[in-house]
Amino acid sequence: MKMNLHSINGVAAEVTRRNERSAGAPLILLLLLLLSAPVFLSGCHSEQALAQTIAAPQVQGQKVVFPKDSPQVASLLVEPVQACSGSAIRLNGRLVWDEDVTVRVFTPFGGRVTKVLAAVGQTVSQGDPLAWIASSDYGQAQAEARKAASDFLLAERSLIRVRELFEHGAAAQKDLQSAEADFARATSEKERAAARLAFYGGNANTIGDVYQLQSSLKGVVVDKSINPGQEVRPDQMLANAPPLFSPLFVITDPSHLWVQMDAGEQDVPRLKPGQPIIVRSRAHPDEVFSGKIEVISDFFDPSTRTIKVRGTVDNSKRLLKGEMFVSVELPSSQHIGFDVPPKAVFLKGEKHYVFLEEGRGEYERREIKIGAEHEGKILVIEGIEPGQRVVTNGCLLLEQMLQADRGS
Repeated sequence: MKMNLHSINGVAAEVTRRNERSAGAPLILLLLLLLSAPVFLSGCHSEQALAQTIAAPQVQGQKVVFPKDSPQVASLLVEPVQACSGSAIRLNGRLVWDEDVTVRVFTPFGGRVTKVLAAVGQTVSQGDPLAWIASSDYGQAQAEARKAASDFLLAERSLIRVRELFEHGAAAQKDLQSAEADFARATSEKERAAARLAFYGGNANTIGDVYQLQSSLKGVVVDKSINPGQEVRPDQMLANAPPLFSPLFVITDPSHLWVQMDAGEQDVPRLKPGQPIIVRSRAHPDEVFSGKIEVISDFFDPSTRTIKVRGTVDNSKRLLKGEMFVSVELPSSQHIGFDVPPKAVFLKGEKHYVFLEEGRGEYERREIKIGAEHEGKILVIEGIEPGQRVVTNGCLLLEQMLQADRGS
């Protein structure tokens, strides 16, 4: 595609003659195009030569290094990381009874309920009667206790008599030893039967088949599943059915509640036992309830990938109720990491990465551990140091360069 000066002059003369005949502007335009063709071809050769002089970026391990004055660097945007502190964790929670001050009452004897003495909402003290139960099993336990007391008296008198005879030489030593053994057995049986009745609130001196179901601690009756005439059994708590497993009474101190929370994996590093929490309820939007974290589970739920966290909350005003859903806030004033734009973080497999600017035209891929996303930023817990800058536009291009270099 070369043209010499003689050829151009010939074409120009022909165009001039035709232009004089037709006075048409298109021929002048054609002449200009022919004259500019060598210049255009010369410009194409110059751009190809310039592109050949620009060296390709180099990959050094986890780092991509661009040559000095590379135009590709201008297409990459970087931003400094921002320290994150004082952000709060917000979790959903459910209020349950404080099991340290809660008792679920079952009957130790089978029988029929004759009278219910306690109602829901009633405050009871330790040892107060809750219900009367007519039970032949309880009567049998009383009879065994009285029999054990009678056997003890008989064994005691027999031992005294044999010991006196032995001292006067009228009884053999083996008779004394046998009387002592009978007395020891009678003493043990009497103590066992008396302790059993005392454990259930009875004694050997009472006579009757009516058992008095008592409260084992001080608190408020918050649930009742018992009615007069109802048949109850001592193995009711062992039945594998919710209707049968329901306790006769639930007594607790409602001024102290537990709050059950489900936290994600990104929240675990910020959860500590004893950490204060703030509890809010939609039922009382203007009220704030204080508490603290008590227990953090040691395993994750495999289906929800959450960890169980338990806290306590002060309910001295008795505004919160059991099984109520609440929102829990965990404030934090300590430095917990750095905030970066979401487009600076990319996922590869199960790990998160960013590209850090090590210098002009030098970008290193760094694995990070992220936390929760908040206010349009992603919290980075590990992998970034103060003063570093991350690539926010072009990180996927850098990753493609790394992968292309390793695949070649």
